[in-house]
Formats: sequence, structure tokens, C-alpha cells
Amino acid sequence: MGATHARAANAVATGAGEPTPVTVNTRRGPVEYASFGEGQPVLAIHGAMGGYDQGLILARTIGGPGYRFVAVSRPGYLGTPLSAGRAPEEQADLLADLFETLGIREVAVMAISGGGPSAMHFALRHRERCWALVLVSTCGGTIDTRVPLSFQFTKLLVRWPALLALMRRRTLGNLERAARRSITDPLLRARTVQDPHAGPLLKALMASTLDRMALRLPGTENDIAVTRSTTYPLEQIAVPVLVVHGTADPLVPFKKHAMTLVNRIPGAELLALEGGEHAAIFTHRDEVRLRVTRFLGEHARWG
Repeated sequence: MGATHARAANAVATGAGEPTPVTVNTRRGPVEYASFGEGQPVLAIHGAMGGYDQGLILARTIGGPGYRFVAVSRPGYLGTPLSAGRAPEEQADLLADLFETLGIREVAVMAISGGGPSAMHFALRHRERCWALVLVSTCGGTIDTRVPLSFQFTKLLVRWPALLALMRRRTLGNLERAARRSITDPLLRARTVQDPHAGPLLKALMASTLDRMALRLPGTENDIAVTRSTTYPLEQIAVPVLVVHGTADPLVPFKKHAMTLVNRIPGAELLALEGGEHAAIFTHRDEVRLRVTRFLGEHARWG
């Protein structure tokens, strides 16, 4: 399955035509983004092995109607070079420059996993541009869990195109088998895969990870370094914050990270997803989407 077919599968799975990505030259370097919808702008920031396409999936999974979702490729992913910003502070400034270039005054931000550090620094460094922040499966301090062995396997896949093609076919041909590592509970996994909305979105995520994989590795390796060495002045975040986290997340443990965010960010709200793992936005999609929609609606600046 080639890159074109993978992108087509993503568009079909999400139930919408795939928005065309655009690259904008900012003062700090080029930034790739894509957007859909109309209304107040909401920035969607992907995690590791991501890109703008996974930002779009994030928005479609937990976002509601009435907003314009802007999904970026962070530095080191797809069309945004790593030289545009390695540190989360640099990435936050790059995003601010993007919105200045686009003429967008302020946004809400939703970020998942490895996108959390740049999202938190955006709220810290550009308070006047950020009216709300949704942190999904995000670290509240340094990550000390082991890097999954699957990541080393992923790096090998890039070197063996035939093996990568086989992996694509196996993933798209049997989603329930492919999801065993990310959703370990068999009943929850079966329910998610069979769900008419969550299932296709999960499939789109897996398809995108296996598309243009080599262009996602530099950013992922940078994210691993960042999350294992960076701490955050969480008490200084002064925007409304919703923390969404699975209680059984093995990669970003709930007690260490979600509770740190809620306890240290002034006024932060928590949506604890009982039994949810790192892919909880799919297994608990209805619950998450309802709460995120309500949260954004409560803080949106429609004037």
C-alpha cells in the first residue's frame, strides 16, 4: 500500500475528504498545517509518530462542530523541518508565528501525548493567544517509563520497505489484531474496533503512522529526548485547562502525570477515563468528546 493509498484510507476512515496541507513560511521557519471546519480556531497538536494528519484525527475524534480545527506538523514531522524548533519553547514560539502569519489572534489548543510540552509552553509564553487548553494523555513532568521496544522495530521497518508494506497490509486487514498492543482489554478492544465512529478513526491513526514513516522519526526521537529531560512551571499556566487521561495508561502513568497536572495547574479540570490506556480517546470517545465540547463551549470567545 503506497503513500497515496494510505492517505486515501485515512480520508475514507474519517468520513471526510482529506484537507490539503499547506506550508507557511514564518520568521522561525516553515510550518505545515491543514484545517477544516468553520468557527473559532482550535489548534490540534499531534503526538509521537504524528504529523498534521494525526492532528486532524485528534480533532475529529474529540472535537465537536462549530470550530475551525488547525492541525500542524510539529518540527521533525512530515513537512516541518526539525530545525524549526527542537525545544518545546521553540515549538510554542513557532506556532505563535504561524498564527500571526495567518492573521489568527487567539486559539484554543488540544494536544495529545508528545504534543503536550509544546502546548503547555504555548499557554505559558503566549497567554494572550490561548483561551483554553485540553491536555490528552500528556506528561506532567519527566517520563521515566521505558521507550517501547516497538519503536526500535519501527526504525527497522523504515530500512526494509517490503517489511513495511507487509505491516501496512496486516494492520489495515485486521484492525482488532493490530490494536492488541494499544488496547489490551479484549472486550474493550472489540467494542472500539466495531464502533462505527471510533473504529474507523483508530484505523486511520494506524494507517497514518505507517505512511511516510521516515518523515516522522526525527520528530519522534526529539520528543523522546524532550519528555525525558523537561520539567514545566505548571503553576504559571493561567488559562482554563482540561486534563483527559486514562487511569490505566502504561506509557504516561495516570497518578504521576495526570494528577500532577491537575494538582499544580490552577483551576485545572480532570476527566479520568476509567480503565483507559494511552489510546483512551478511541476506547472512551463518546465520553471524551462530550466533555471536551462542553469545556470549549464554556470558555469560547465568540465576540
